[in-house]
Amino acid sequence: MANLKPIVVKTELMWDDREIINPQSKKYQINLTHLSDDAVKKLTEVGVKVRNDKHDPEQGNYIVVKSANYPIKAELEDGTPIINAKIANNSKAVATVKPYTWTFSGDTGVGTGVGRIVVTEYAEYTGPSMDNPL
Repeated sequence: MANLKPIVVKTELMWDDREIINPQSKKYQINLTHLSDDAVKKLTEVGVKVRNDKHDPEQGNYIVVKSANYPIKAELEDGTPIINAKIANNSKAVATVKPYTWTFSGDTGVGTGVGRIVVTEYAEYTGPSMDNPL
C-alpha cells in the first residue's frame, strides 16, 4: 500500500454534519465535493474511493470524510472557528484529507479523515431544522 500522507484539496462542502452525529453513519461527517481531476488522481492512487453518482450529479467527484469520536473542525481564512453553525452547501474550502488504512472482519480498505478545513467562501445554512421548522 502507498504511503498515506495527507492530501490538500480544493473543494465545495456539502451536507455538513461536522458538529452533530449523522443518523445513518453514526459519525461526524461532511462531503468534500467538486474535486478536481488532480485531487481525484492523488486520492485514488492511495486507495481512496472517489464517488461520482450519476443520480446525484450536483456533487461531482466527491468523498465523505468522517470522524467517529470528535466533531470536525472548520475555520474561516482568518482563523475564526466555525462553531455552532452549519456550513451551507457549495461553500468553498481547502481541506486536508487524511487517508488511513483499515481492517475489519478480514476486509481492508482506505478511509478518509480530515485534518483541517479552511472555508474560503462561507455561507451559513439557515434552512429548516428541528429548531427552525417550516
